[in-house]
Amino acid sequence: MPEDFHLERPLFGGALASTFPQRFQDVSNIREVPDHQEVFVDPSRDESLIFEILELKEEVGDDGSASWFLQDLASEQEAEGCVVIEQSAVTEAPGLCYRSTPAVITTAVGQMAISKGRQGREAQNVVRVYIANVRLKEVNTDILISAYEPIRVNPLSESATAVGAGAATPAELSGCTPMVEVFKLAVSTFKVNNWGLFGSV
Repeated sequence: MPEDFHLERPLFGGALASTFPQRFQDVSNIREVPDHQEVFVDPSRDESLIFEILELKEEVGDDGSASWFLQDLASEQEAEGCVVIEQSAVTEAPGLCYRSTPAVITTAVGQMAISKGRQGREAQNVVRVYIANVRLKEVNTDILISAYEPIRVNPLSESATAVGAGAATPAELSGCTPMVEVFKLAVSTFKVNNWGLFGSV
């Protein structure tokens, strides 16, 4: 289906890249996005995909690092009832090597209640969050890839005007790739084209 055509997208000026459906629009065309983030949204489904470059959190162990970042994200967004549903073991990414050291990746899935923008707690939506932590230790960098999928939209949320209140329509019924698959594709196709982006190279 046309809305689900997958495309390799340049990130951070082409220094990084990842493949995901074309229906996700670059938010920087609409509003300002922090320099360390690339944010893509599908407004018709209120789904989003975020790529973030952070300094390596050396105090956080590889095992369970994605869960740590998930909890950190929840507190940052003042989420309520954050539950980690699953987390992966640590895997190496031979395709993401710098000076023969492969990146390590962990993933986690969680569910939480969060409000959009400046809306208050009374307008919280229940969302599922998929998060991958790609650790590029040789360049002292943590990459976060996070995907947000609404599970239940609050009638008071600004999202309700775009996607309707109540339980979100399953992706399959909309002819779209489910968010879990969008996330897996974005993570598995993530690549570094220019290691110079990380400064310390």
